[in-house]
Amino acid sequence: MNPQLSRRALLKGSLGLAVAAASTLRGAPALAQAAPAPATALSTLPALPGGDALTVARNEAYWAQIAALYRQSPDFVNLEHGFYGIMARPVLVELQRNIERLNERNSYFLRQEFSRETDAVRGRIAALLGVQADEIALTRGATEALQNLITNYRGLKPGDTVMYADLDYDSAQSVFDYLPERRGVKVARIVLPEPASEASILDAYAKGLAANPGTRLLLLTHINHKTGLILPVAEITRLAKARGVDVILDAAHSWGHIDFRLPELGGVDFAAFNLHKWVGAPLGVGFLYIRKSRLDDIAPHLSAAGEGSGDIRSRVHSGTTATANVMTVPTALDFQAAIGVPNKEARLRYLRDYWVERVRDVKGVQILTPDAPRLHGAISALRIGGRSSLADSQALARRLREQYGIFTVARGGLASGAVVRVTPAIFTRPADLDRLVTAVREIARG
Repeated sequence: MNPQLSRRALLKGSLGLAVAAASTLRGAPALAQAAPAPATALSTLPALPGGDALTVARNEAYWAQIAALYRQSPDFVNLEHGFYGIMARPVLVELQRNIERLNERNSYFLRQEFSRETDAVRGRIAALLGVQADEIALTRGATEALQNLITNYRGLKPGDTVMYADLDYDSAQSVFDYLPERRGVKVARIVLPEPASEASILDAYAKGLAANPGTRLLLLTHINHKTGLILPVAEITRLAKARGVDVILDAAHSWGHIDFRLPELGGVDFAAFNLHKWVGAPLGVGFLYIRKSRLDDIAPHLSAAGEGSGDIRSRVHSGTTATANVMTVPTALDFQAAIGVPNKEARLRYLRDYWVERVRDVKGVQILTPDAPRLHGAISALRIGGRSSLADSQALARRLREQYGIFTVARGGLASGAVVRVTPAIFTRPADLDRLVTAVREIARG
């Protein structure tokens, strides 16, 4: 459902209630756990226009108003928003307010009050994700969450197999590759098809699991960071569970990017998330999820025994966190709710399709990301002239930056070779993408 939140509600500071009402209509629990951000932090938000998500996605006047809430460098066109989703002005204002508040209240706040705020953040996240608050533990990001989930997973014995795909996150692959030394297991690596379809993806996982009957743990990446391919996670998870295989889901790029709730994903028991990518919270905030009934299958962190083995927070130990950043998460969620995740998803897919449709038929241009809406969001990857070495992709990204003033990034690790990743944000203008299209056409002509 597409939430229709009015500017008047924001000005009155009643955004939390509006979000709760919209979520209730979608079957979500009310978000009473977290108070709305101050009205002053959200008063600059434009009213959401009428129409469905596709109509809103094409409303350039509305998105121009949203873009005005982000400060962007005039020195280059940034099409590398996959690394970090910058904060909108209301979120940045709230972060600055929280830094001052923390600096003023100091250790008293950290020892007497911060735990209540983190509980509220966990409750807010859980309500939006469709899970329980005691199934959420805050981390510094998805990478930290994945490291804890993978290394402390108790369901492995010597001789078992763990599996990942070529498109999975490199750091998560490295942790899987570490398990043979520590746990005596074997690693199976599968290659995802190009071009990909939902059927061919499912077939690749089915064949991989059939060829490795000793598999007990499978890494899945909801939206991968290389080509932006969206996996049919629910179907793969059900396939894995039928074979007695547990799934650890890397959702670093999906939450806040596409509209979903965790119970829709086939019964995933373990997952890692970011809040500083597509949700637009400050850097260094993420969380892990462990289904309550499966908590004992992830061992407590070696430094977190004080939390008690029955508390999910004992499964991670980050030390002193970026406190003000965590305090700002509710405002980032408020800002996202005012736009509506379905509207964000539609806008991001519209922007991706805008540039891809204008270069896909250019001779020598290869788009690695499929066009099927269920299989892509904002992120896509390309090669030009069949050049697929990492050095080639780095050279292409450098040329786009130095000659055309467009910032992208090279990504390696695909079985077929490296690519250049292009990632617009909700505030990217079609004119910025026209500049990319011109550059790609000229480079392809040689």
